[in-house]
Amino acid sequence: MMQHQLAIQARFCPEILERILRVTRHRGFQICALNMDHTIDSDSVSIELTVASQRPVNLLFSQLMKLVDVADVEIQHKKSQLISA
Repeated sequence: MMQHQLAIQARFCPEILERILRVTRHRGFQICALNMDHTIDSDSVSIELTVASQRPVNLLFSQLMKLVDVADVEIQHKKSQLISA
């Protein structure tokens, strides 16, 4: 399974995190880590999201970019992950 780290810049609104997580789940990606940073004097939020899937990360990238409140999505890096049973 491949892990991908995404950096997302979005307009801060109460539902933005829920929308991002819903799109991620619907596209078949498992969330491994999430970090969100919002400054008081800004109306934007920075989200670092680490996801895992066998699916190409471009599927998730294109769907996140379609969200109205998302300004930018950057794929930072990927790494393979061994899953043991």
